[in-house]
Amino acid sequence: MMPGRAEASSSERGFVIVAVLWILMALSALAAIFAVYLSASAQALALNDVALQTEALVSAGLELTTYQLTLADDKTRPSHGSFHFRLDDADVLVTFTSEAARIDLNFAPKEVLAGLFAGLGASRANAVEDADRIVGWRTRPAPGTANVEEALYAGLNYTPRQSLFTHVNELALVAGLPPVLVERALPFVTVFNGSPDVDATIAAPEVIAALPGKGGDKPGDTLGAPSALTNDPLATANTSAAQSDQPTAKSTCYRIEATIRFNNGRRAVSEVVIALGDKVEPYRVLSWQDDLEIRSSGARKRGGV
Repeated sequence: MMPGRAEASSSERGFVIVAVLWILMALSALAAIFAVYLSASAQALALNDVALQTEALVSAGLELTTYQLTLADDKTRPSHGSFHFRLDDADVLVTFTSEAARIDLNFAPKEVLAGLFAGLGASRANAVEDADRIVGWRTRPAPGTANVEEALYAGLNYTPRQSLFTHVNELALVAGLPPVLVERALPFVTVFNGSPDVDATIAAPEVIAALPGKGGDKPGDTLGAPSALTNDPLATANTSAAQSDQPTAKSTCYRIEATIRFNNGRRAVSEVVIALGDKVEPYRVLSWQDDLEIRSSGARKRGGV
């Protein structure tokens, strides 16, 4: 073989080797990318599987709760309770409480709202002002009268609803309410009670203290003075029932909390508000909040209802 031809063959072999190396590197990179994709897909499928399992277990808790509540009539129906069951490799603890345990933002008298805010840290004067703003948010002005409430929202990119609250988180939109006060109030208010009354036998101490005769209208307390509070168009019902320790307030809506502990250490917490129905539709879901915790331990984090 001639020397020139041998040198050419060696050069060609060098190019082939380099090309093969580049191909191997590309295949290796492709394999690495595919491995990352498979890992991410597996994690996503696992999370989705846990979410589906959680939804099924919470639904089972709702069905069992509704069954217990519908076994009794309106007079003997329990206002609260709890039970436990095991299903699908998970332990489920279900607690249910009537929405009558909370203050309804749409129907609560102004003195009750002011008493709640005062008990949560607001000054007496500010508590009355905050209650005025809530009533202004939920009340439509009479025809032909000036919309004084709307003027308070000048500079904001929205105006007061001047209709019923549709969600408790709307409380953060009410003019003048400090965010810290709103955060403190959310666990004690609702839009599902449907009544100005509260069942004092199951209500939180903060709610009981806001009721007339429990702290908001003691002698010398301006919250009970007629001059401090004006008439509330939506709070026309008799509130004398709220002054009693007897459980006079009733609600067909219940707040249900399901705490699920899986065998692998994961935990999920869901909070659902339902309204009892009839034989055709035993219940309706009014609110559903999931708070899935993937970690096996740690403090529970909650959002607003």
